[in-house]
Amino acid sequence: MTGAATAGSVRDALGGATDALAAAGVGTPRLDAEVLLAAATGRSRARLVTGSEEGVPAVDGRRFAEMVRRRLRREPVAYILGRKGFRKIELAVDRRVLIPRPETELLVELALETGAQRVLDMGTGSGAIALAVADEASACELIATDTSAAALAVARANAKRLRLADRVEFVEAMLPPDVDGLDLIVANLPYVAEPEWGGLEPEVTRWEPREALLAGPDGLDVIRAAIPAAAAVAPSLALEVGAGQAPAVSELLFEAGFAKVETRPDLAGVSRVVWGTR
Repeated sequence: MTGAATAGSVRDALGGATDALAAAGVGTPRLDAEVLLAAATGRSRARLVTGSEEGVPAVDGRRFAEMVRRRLRREPVAYILGRKGFRKIELAVDRRVLIPRPETELLVELALETGAQRVLDMGTGSGAIALAVADEASACELIATDTSAAALAVARANAKRLRLADRVEFVEAMLPPDVDGLDLIVANLPYVAEPEWGGLEPEVTRWEPREALLAGPDGLDVIRAAIPAAAAVAPSLALEVGAGQAPAVSELLFEAGFAKVETRPDLAGVSRVVWGTR
């Protein structure tokens, strides 16, 4: 931008931010710097790489500097940007909801694979699972529940922005008292064990909603309570679980009357989803 004030080159901006983020213990400093600078400047990451000698306008430089300051405090990139991609949709996210993870897409895949016509997403948070299923399965009827009114506000706003509000019914509860006709319940419930909390990254412990993560001494308090209730209203239940929890959750499903139980691994090979059917 000839004649316009700049904050140095793209190369300098990325280099300085990468060094600062690395020193702060951020696990992916270069990637985060590129994503934040792309957002601050409106340029693609590819253009940043090929145009490393281009100048960064001063106003964009100030915006980028503020983003980097937030990241140095270990605020997750998704919260800084206010959005997170999940399958084919982009969700607005903030500290009221967990940031959707790639492994949770396994629950969406399972719902699509089964061809279920009436699905309940228990503990919907940002609405990720229900809205992704609604986006990809036009004939599927969705109910999304959460005990957090704040999380449901985020989910409803996402549904409206994605033009899926008429496809998903949102209910403030774990399970609606009069729900019937379900084919499948999918659930990404809290499953972090209390002893594990201190070993998690600051991005999780300082920023994400604790009540959506912690679930007692073994991480199964919420799942243990939810399984019998779900078994009473649905013939099939799929749960996301933590590493090492699949055997215990499988046993809970058997005890609740699910005759067939299987597990599915995530990309790291961890048994991440436990699915019971009657």
